[in-house]
Amino acid sequence: QVPLAESGGGLVQPGGSLDLSCVAPRNIFISTAMAWYRQAPGNQRERVAIMYTDGTRKYADSVKGRFTISRMYAKNTTYLQMSGLKPEDTATYYCAAGKNPITLWDLSRPDYWGQGTQVTVSS
Repeated sequence: QVPLAESGGGLVQPGGSLDLSCVAPRNIFISTAMAWYRQAPGNQRERVAIMYTDGTRKYADSVKGRFTISRMYAKNTTYLQMSGLKPEDTATYYCAAGKNPITLWDLSRPDYWGQGTQVTVSS
């Protein structure tokens, strides 16, 4: 059973904004780094953003300045706020969690994956 649950995907026009959410079980959320990945049709899954438990954030170059990752411990939820969306941002977005942030981010090998939520940027 997939422990991570994403929501918030949808259709948005270029230049628009969209917020994604990922809810995790408490025991996972408080002990792991949380990240977002995405996969477009025909492409490999790629990392988008990560937030460590100490608050450190990293972003893929393609989304820097446009996307923001955050965590709300009271709700066991990780967010991805996306603005200035482009057609090339169209993809299925996946939430991921990992105890080792290096394994999660540098090796793209999380301990847990969500099922994904579709984001489509089109006019």
